[in-house]
Amino acid sequence: MSDEAAPKRGLARATALLVFGSGRTISSTVYGTLVVMATITVGYASQSHPWKLAIVVSSTALVLWIAHLYAHGLAESIVEHRRLKGWEFAAIARREVGILLAAAFPCLALLLGATEITRETRAVWLALGIGLSTLGVEGARYARLEGFGRGGTLLAVGANLALGSSVVLLKVLVAH
Repeated sequence: MSDEAAPKRGLARATALLVFGSGRTISSTVYGTLVVMATITVGYASQSHPWKLAIVVSSTALVLWIAHLYAHGLAESIVEHRRLKGWEFAAIARREVGILLAAAFPCLALLLGATEITRETRAVWLALGIGLSTLGVEGARYARLEGFGRGGTLLAVGANLALGSSVVLLKVLVAH
C-alpha cells in the first residue's frame, strides 16, 4: 500500500467510526436510528414538508440525547454514590452521541427534498432507506464483535432490518 493511500484509509475509517460508532456506541446508534425512522414516519403523517420534518427529526434526536445524558449520568452517580466528574459525564456524552449522529444523514436526505433537488416523497424514502442501511450495518458489526458465524450474522442483521422494516411498514400504514 502506498503512503498516499494511508491518509485516505484513515479518513474513511474515522468517518465510519463517526457515523456508525464503535463497539460501545452501537446501542446509541441503533436507538437513534430507530428514533429517527419513527419520527420521520409519524412526523410525515402530519408534516410532509421535508424542511420542517428535518427540524422535527433533528430536534427530537437532540432532546432524546440530552435525556439520555441526564438519565445515564443520574444512574451512574447513584451507583457511584457521588457526583460525576466532568470527564465521566463527557464519556457518557461520547457513548450516546450515536443518537445525534443517527439523524445526520437522514436529515441531509430530507434537505434534498426541501431544496427541491429531489421530490419530497423520494427524500423521505431515502431518509428511511439510510436508516435501514444503518441498521443492517450495525447488525453486521454486532455480529462481528460477538464473533458470530455466518448464520448468527444473518440473524443479527435480519433482526435489525425486521425492526426497522416494521417502522417503514408503519409509515406505509399511516400514509394510507
